[in-house]
Amino acid sequence: MDYLNAAIVVAYLVGMLAFGWWGKTRTRSESDYLVAGRRLGPLFYTGTMAAVVLGGASTVGGVGLGYQYGISGMWLVVAIGAGVLLISVLFASKLQKLKIYTVSQMLSLRYGAQSTQMSSIVMLAYTLMLCATSTGAYATIFVVLFGWERWVAIAIGGAVVLIYSTIGGMWSITLADMAQFIIKTIGVFALMLPFTFSAAGGLDGIRERVDAEFFNITGIGAQSIITYFVVYTLGLLIGQDIWQRVFTARTPLIARWGGTAAGIYCILYGVAGALIGMAASVVLPSIESKDDVYADVAMNLLPVGLGGLVLAAAVAAMMSTASGALIAAATVARTDVVPYVRSWFGAAKPENGERAAGNPEHDIARSQVWVLGLGLVAITLAIVVQDVVAALTIAYDILVGGLLVAILGGLIWKRGTGLGAAASMVAGTIATLATMIFLEVTGEQPYDGVYANEPIYFGLIASAAVYVVISLLSPRTDEAVMTSWEDRLAGRIQEEPEAEKSSSPA
Repeated sequence: MDYLNAAIVVAYLVGMLAFGWWGKTRTRSESDYLVAGRRLGPLFYTGTMAAVVLGGASTVGGVGLGYQYGISGMWLVVAIGAGVLLISVLFASKLQKLKIYTVSQMLSLRYGAQSTQMSSIVMLAYTLMLCATSTGAYATIFVVLFGWERWVAIAIGGAVVLIYSTIGGMWSITLADMAQFIIKTIGVFALMLPFTFSAAGGLDGIRERVDAEFFNITGIGAQSIITYFVVYTLGLLIGQDIWQRVFTARTPLIARWGGTAAGIYCILYGVAGALIGMAASVVLPSIESKDDVYADVAMNLLPVGLGGLVLAAAVAAMMSTASGALIAAATVARTDVVPYVRSWFGAAKPENGERAAGNPEHDIARSQVWVLGLGLVAITLAIVVQDVVAALTIAYDILVGGLLVAILGGLIWKRGTGLGAAASMVAGTIATLATMIFLEVTGEQPYDGVYANEPIYFGLIASAAVYVVISLLSPRTDEAVMTSWEDRLAGRIQEEPEAEKSSSPA
């Protein structure tokens, strides 16, 4: 074990805890805790948006894909960047003006139908599984660096994220993410890229020693490229973890152009990762697993100390995704899922997710309890469940195949109705799961259905068809609901949802 590299990673983890305490000093209301008070300027917004979407798959996975496929290994991260660009240019300004906390609140405001709150259960499952997979991912770095058992690495790494996320909420996560963004930028662009290229002899040196296919922009295959755009680009458009970052922007202009800058950064990040992987394939040609390439480059091609900073960058990438998913899961659970489930048993449920006034300090404490509790659940899942990725994939498929049409339809089509939205969610989810089960039963390989693209395609087709037909056949959305919706989109309603001042036992 390289003690200097290990010491740098430990110093990084201690720094994350310090950012947690710093964020706590800025948290005085539930709005501060959940969406950083909606006060982020362009620099912080851009950095934290890039940080939350560029996780382990983008950093460690992107370098590994470059090692295996060459320049076309960039497409996974490019698809992520495209998703950030699309949501920023097309929807971020609208979302920021709504002054809400969750995707389900948007659906309730737009359609005036409580039946759309079924979406919150899918969103909770998705964010919780995303947190668990990210937790398991950065633990692999600790296993390599410190020689810990996997469960110990998950427990310790997860505890760091859990502590700084719980004590200060989104402010702590924002400050930590900004530091993580800087570390990732230095690690990838200023260290790994020049050092690996120098060791490989530059582009000319790489070209002399690899197959020409390595420079084919579509070498990874059209099917893989389509998969990345379907799964990541579409998923980013409606993910609670991404929307919650949009809600932190100070103005609609920052949400649009800060997010656009983050999307461009993501695309450059993907290109850099692929180039690093290409150079590593020349210098370190015998690496068996593409997931080990990033760590091997850090340990073998970079000077001692700088390698530790690069490893810290990988941990930063995964922790930023984990913390973003955790605060998103807690927000959805408290704001949407608990009131929705309580309504099944006859408990009164306020309109559009609004709640009665109460003590802001008590609200922060309740949110902290949810972050702490769900964080412990995510850590446990990462330790106990052997195939968390399969569970995340199922949740992701339902998220896109079942919910995408109703969510985006509400933002762009005025004729869409609550009945159409609810029916489309049910139809899309059933079609997605049915296709997945069919492919699983008839497939030649295990998980043929879980990891196939077809479930999303069939889910989207069924969801879109039902949404359009039922919306056209059902009465238009109540005029009062639409007027309130239009007023929010125009910025004429500025108050926060009453969830911030809740005295609810949720």
